[in-house]
Amino acid sequence: MTKTYRISGPDDEVAVASLADELSMVEGAHEVDIDIEQGILTVVGFIFTDEDVRLAAVNAGYELHY
Repeated sequence: MTKTYRISGPDDEVAVASLADELSMVEGAHEVDIDIEQGILTVVGFIFTDEDVRLAAVNAGYELHY
């Protein structure tokens, strides 16, 4: 499954790396693409939920928009 989300938050490299780290801990998420300039987050994998992704984004200082 592939899901795309709109995100907003910090645009520096450290914050983006933090977001990637948080998302890597989401069970079932196998691939993550973050386009911070466009505010788009794409997650590929199985059995992850929107809430799992939202919590990871919040933990990294981002806001997820469905």
